[in-house]
Amino acid sequence: MPSPSPPLGSLAIQAPSLTPQLVHVSPSTCHNLSVFKDLLKEYRKLDDAITMRMNRSSALFRDRDRAGVGKGNVQDQSCAYMWKELVDNWKRRAELIDYCVDVVDQSKAAKSKALANNTGDARAARRLQAELFEHDVKRNQVRNELSVEKIVRQRSLDAFQTRCRYFEPPAMDRDSLQWRNASQP
Repeated sequence: MPSPSPPLGSLAIQAPSLTPQLVHVSPSTCHNLSVFKDLLKEYRKLDDAITMRMNRSSALFRDRDRAGVGKGNVQDQSCAYMWKELVDNWKRRAELIDYCVDVVDQSKAAKSKALANNTGDARAARRLQAELFEHDVKRNQVRNELSVEKIVRQRSLDAFQTRCRYFEPPAMDRDSLQWRNASQP
């Protein structure tokens, strides 16, 4: 018996991943800017494809309604589903960025302290100054992701609100309300 195919195309497009890879973020992840940015790129795929994902979500809930499985308004169900996905994704990215900002800031502070405690070894002082400069660059790059994140969230929120004009996050879900308000200009 062949395995059932997904109802609306590729599952990779319909859902982030059925077998998500567990990524352990460590300080080395934060210090390796390529790995850090690649991880953020993966997390931003939902936001990048929001219009297509909303189309697919609407179609999925419409099909469920036709099959008699759906409960309530199709548009409301689709919007609530996409809103939950967006907010969960925004939370994960914010946690990653905040963690890496802290790691890089702590590392920079440790290098600054080591430079201040240097007892006159010129070679060690130059090496520490170079490492401090490197940490400044990393810190600026990681902190720049906060600005990028705000832009990405705003763009996603605009696309979401175009489709779900009358959607209001549940009043009891304070995280959702906080994210919506933080994403508004």
